[in-house]
Amino acid sequence: MSAARRGRAGGRRIRVGVVFGGRSVEHDVSLVSAGAIMDALDRRRYQVLPIPVSREGRWPAGVIERLLGRKAALDVVIPMIHGTDGEDGSLQGLLTLSGVPFVGAGVLGSAVGMDKAVMKSLLQDAGLPTVRHRVVTRAEFDADAGGAAALAERHCGLPLFVKPANGGSSVGVSKVRDRAALEPALRLAFRYDRKVIAERAIDAREIECSVLGNDAPEASVLGEIVPAGEFYDYVSKYQDKGSRLLIPAPIEPAQAALGRDLAVRAFQALDLSGMARVDLFLDRATGAFFLNEVNTLPGFTPISMYPKLWEASGLPFPRLVDRLVRLAFERRRQREGLVTRYRPAPRGEARPAAAAGERKRLRA
Repeated sequence: MSAARRGRAGGRRIRVGVVFGGRSVEHDVSLVSAGAIMDALDRRRYQVLPIPVSREGRWPAGVIERLLGRKAALDVVIPMIHGTDGEDGSLQGLLTLSGVPFVGAGVLGSAVGMDKAVMKSLLQDAGLPTVRHRVVTRAEFDADAGGAAALAERHCGLPLFVKPANGGSSVGVSKVRDRAALEPALRLAFRYDRKVIAERAIDAREIECSVLGNDAPEASVLGEIVPAGEFYDYVSKYQDKGSRLLIPAPIEPAQAALGRDLAVRAFQALDLSGMARVDLFLDRATGAFFLNEVNTLPGFTPISMYPKLWEASGLPFPRLVDRLVRLAFERRRQREGLVTRYRPAPRGEARPAAAAGERKRLRA
């Protein structure tokens, strides 16, 4: 019997490991998200095991060894390390090797979701609208800072945004209005990543949509962010109480349906699973949507849009966490059915059906 079924049937509780903290600049946000997740887990069904990772990247003694051992101590893991080493595929790779199901996107989806430059390329290849942008590398900037800044300005125009390609919570993001401010903005972003994006700043409303599911993802109602500052930076998100979240967003139904459809298509284009928060721009002049970015491990803090949007869509926080756990088990079952050994038939002979021994069953 699977761990998910045992928990539902009233047998032993499902053992859930919640991993949080880590070396990212979003360490503090991760702590709040993890706390909210652990509070939402019904202790009658779940045995919750906190797994704090230090700011230096140290795990509790013996946890990794137990994860990779023959008898894992956990039934499912909920990664809540935002940013570097948590949502970029690194942690997801470790969990995949362990055979323990985990919530959220896999290695590929996490990696491309974290790297905004690669993400935008994939979205464009899928025919989805994105804002005009240019990628600047650290090597290019170090070789000729003025030339790199000039190329970014020529390609995107002013004003523009500068942001680290890999990052979250708007850390290292600047809005640049004139040429003199562009090089310092690039230099700031390069403190957090070796690859930076310059992106045209359009006069747009900031719209967000929560997506949930695996092969048949669903979209929540849309929400709108009205930042306290000029844009939704770290201070506006977590410190300034003046920012407002409008749920549902005041948008005409037909336009809202288009935004929700774009969110689901972006989720599928990046091969995501479990959850994602899709951030969109709604151009004030034209009414056109543009995909800004896709966050594969969104925040679960009290002000985070991902759970708030599902709450407004009729899915309260505890049920949302239950659903995410079930989706993790669902994806594990899909992997269980894959053939992991291959023995080619001799030439001229039909290949027999795969024998039971050719299937590798992952631990329940």
